[in-house]
Amino acid sequence: MTQAQDHPEVKYGERLIEEGSLITFPNPRPGRRYTINITLPEFTCKCPFSGYPDFATIYVSYVPDQRVVELKAIKLYINSYRDRYISHEEAANQILDDIVAACDPLEISIKADYTPRGNVHTVVEVTHTKV
Repeated sequence: MTQAQDHPEVKYGERLIEEGSLITFPNPRPGRRYTINITLPEFTCKCPFSGYPDFATIYVSYVPDQRVVELKAIKLYINSYRDRYISHEEAANQILDDIVAACDPLEISIKADYTPRGNVHTVVEVTHTKV
């Protein structure tokens, strides 16, 4: 038995991911229109049909209104998908919904660019504009 198996307690990184939420802070330049681009190249989840792991790069591009998403929080949030069974389409839509709920941006787009598996390359893009 390895040392990790001898001590099945939750590791600090796993605890941070589990406890994490999308933290925001006040936009330092409200009223100025600017774009924030975030690339998250280590996204993983599991296929809800086969259980195989899926890997993607998630691109977040948004124009903030009153709040901005804190970067460490988004990293922990994205890592929370690691053991989740979720389709490519639902993952992109859920990420969009959660960021909109957290910071209510003027505009946002999420692009989920999945690593090809079985000769299939999937890219899912979703957008939202504040009304």
